[in-house]
Amino acid sequence: MPTLILPSADYQQSYINYIQELGNEERYPFPLDFDHSDFAALLKRIHNFSQGLNIPDGFVQSSTYWLVEDDEIIGCTNIRYRLNSQIEHCGGHIGLGIRPSYRGKGLGNKLLELSIDKARAFGIKTIHIHCHTHNAASRRMIESCGGQLHSCIEVDDEQISRYTIASDPL
Repeated sequence: MPTLILPSADYQQSYINYIQELGNEERYPFPLDFDHSDFAALLKRIHNFSQGLNIPDGFVQSSTYWLVEDDEIIGCTNIRYRLNSQIEHCGGHIGLGIRPSYRGKGLGNKLLELSIDKARAFGIKTIHIHCHTHNAASRRMIESCGGQLHSCIEVDDEQISRYTIASDPL
């Protein structure tokens, strides 16, 4: 049964393999883009984001979790505690991704359900989550977890679907 954990040095090799498996595809959520050549520094940076420390302009405090099963990282989620105007426009509270070799197994739904629970625990009343409109799997995942289409926008010639999820449990 997959579980959500805080990032840990115990999963360094699994993390490196995950990043290699992603190859050149766009990485979600954004902490997967952090330099991981110094793994302890990566973990510190992720921890600092959760504490609201050393956050670059344009970013907000957030927590990153890894979905793990059998000592492998199979997904990653990042939950923003609040939104600034830029992230509210395009980004939302939750960013997540499933490792390519684990996709198509319903794990995205599990990861989003666990992420929604965490967001609610952080006191987020209405959860905003966005995806590329062409990504049918992401749209289905969000809708199956209670997402209601709020609007569609265009950003850098990409269509983005913006969803909200009510604060009441599903």
